[in-house]
Amino acid sequence: MATIHVREVSEETVTVLKVRAVRAGQSLQAYVRHLLEGEAVMLTAEEAAEQARSIAARGAVTVADVVDAVAEMRDSHA
Repeated sequence: MATIHVREVSEETVTVLKVRAVRAGQSLQAYVRHLLEGEAVMLTAEEAAEQARSIAARGAVTVADVVDAVAEMRDSHA
């Protein structure tokens, strides 16, 4: 496992994180590690957009297909 050192964190920030860690029943190290791991698994907007483009590129649905599907749904509810 890698080690990260973060410098120049304000005392106020450290205090808030320590309090939150205690409330979560964790050490400061475990709490911050959990925050970092959560951040790492979340897609950024750019990553999500790229993933969406990749999925869309594999599909063969056309605008006409969508229009037809909407028309069918409307007709079935009429």
